[in-house]
Amino acid sequence: MLPFVGIATFLRAPYRPLSEAWQAEVGLLGVPFDITVGYRPGARFAPQAVRQASLRYALSPDGYYHPRSGWRLKGVQVVDAGDVDIPTLNYELAFERITHAARALRQHVQLPLYVGGDHSISYPLLLAYEDVPELHVVQLDAHLDFSNERDGTRYSNSSPFRRAVEALPNLKHITTIGLRGVRFDPEAVQAAQARGHTQVFREEWATLNPAEILPTGQRVYLSMDVDVLDPALLPATSSPEPDGLSFREAAQIIQWVAQHNTLVGVDLVELTPHLDPSGNSALVATRLLLEVMLSVFSP
Repeated sequence: MLPFVGIATFLRAPYRPLSEAWQAEVGLLGVPFDITVGYRPGARFAPQAVRQASLRYALSPDGYYHPRSGWRLKGVQVVDAGDVDIPTLNYELAFERITHAARALRQHVQLPLYVGGDHSISYPLLLAYEDVPELHVVQLDAHLDFSNERDGTRYSNSSPFRRAVEALPNLKHITTIGLRGVRFDPEAVQAAQARGHTQVFREEWATLNPAEILPTGQRVYLSMDVDVLDPALLPATSSPEPDGLSFREAAQIIQWVAQHNTLVGVDLVELTPHLDPSGNSALVATRLLLEVMLSVFSP
């Protein structure tokens, strides 16, 4: 079926509500929430945009064939679990519903994929992982997102990981890769360093050994802010910063993390589709999710 035909679900996977009984290897949940964004809103439309872009990569029962790799994702069951019902003017209720939906999705699938939404959703999503011992977060991001407060609020897209470490004793470490820009929150940087978190700046990544930076043999939650990529490649994001990672660099990080750890959840956030009328940003974001799946399920 051609990409412009039919109803858009992720990779043309079947839609199954969380209230029904089903099991699959992969499940996608949309989290269309962006009222805590600090600059350009619109990430609430990302789940729809990713689904539409994913039709380019519709998954057959035989998976994908590549001349160098053979068949990949053969027999991997994928389900689209729809979207969280977001009350857009009440972040507390929205966060409760996000956590509840994430807990439900975890009961259905081996690998939950969450598509936001601004980065504040990582906090309520991580609350659904309070039962995971020794949880590690790998964060691909141009920004630290560890501020204690911004403009009088403690629950913005600048603060999800600060709130998460306060709420979750099992969240042991955060590794952030791709940091760059000309301004940082000094208190946030110092607070993250005091807790022992790893901060990797974009300009130093190419000189580092992944085995010395990234976790190994851990249960990892991967959080992908699309602004980690260079805005020449993916302009549709709320707070772009020049000189981001290339797609290949981001894919290699994803592959390393997935192949050396157990991924317990993945979120993709801060895609603001209307800022790129070409649709290329949504396509690139979709490919990031595919790289996760290929890295987890392909030999």
